[in-house]
Amino acid sequence: MNPPIIEAKNIGKIFHDPAGDLAVLKNVSFNIGHGEFVSIMGKSGCGKSTLLYILSTMDSDYTGELYLHGEKLGDKTPDELAEVRNRRIGFVFQFHYLLPEFTVLENVMLPGLKLGNRSREEVEHDAMESLKLLGMEDQALKLATRISGGQKQRVAIARALINQPDLIMGDEPTGNLDSRNAGIVFDILKDLTREGHHSMLIVTHDADFAAKTDRTITMADGQIVGGI
Repeated sequence: MNPPIIEAKNIGKIFHDPAGDLAVLKNVSFNIGHGEFVSIMGKSGCGKSTLLYILSTMDSDYTGELYLHGEKLGDKTPDELAEVRNRRIGFVFQFHYLLPEFTVLENVMLPGLKLGNRSREEVEHDAMESLKLLGMEDQALKLATRISGGQKQRVAIARALINQPDLIMGDEPTGNLDSRNAGIVFDILKDLTREGHHSMLIVTHDADFAAKTDRTITMADGQIVGGI
């Protein structure tokens, strides 16, 4: 049996403050299988985004153990964690963070060029393939400022795919979209998992979005209270 794509074991996180320490995550344990689409829900301040940043390796100050493809991440150096992020994990955030001075195509290419394991021509080809997958190839040469909000989020997904990650994480990726565009983004993410090449972990406040995922993990007060 294949190991889960990502596994968290007793993850804890404490914010230190002069007024007193605050435990924002308390013994969080769960895993995500290959091709699984998992959402995380909970009230603001329950620890969802903090957990996502730890799982994405952007925050390494935690207790417990984190594994990606069965490989323990806690002992890796910052440079090694950056390599894991660039190669194995794609990110889609509430705000698309496209660079306005670059074209749609150039924005999608950026993480591929940063990884540095393909020629510029190969990265450009892969970026166009990602845009085709998202139905955005006809917008490739437009500046990022010249497309709509829904289109920008689809470009952000294409950018997350450029290095062919195993796992895509999202922090409220439909939070700024109307219901029509939110539905389009959900369908795109679902199709990516259906092919079995990607797993999804999405933090959301949208109950309709979460209800359509394979599993919803519910958090409260820094703990998982449902969905394991």
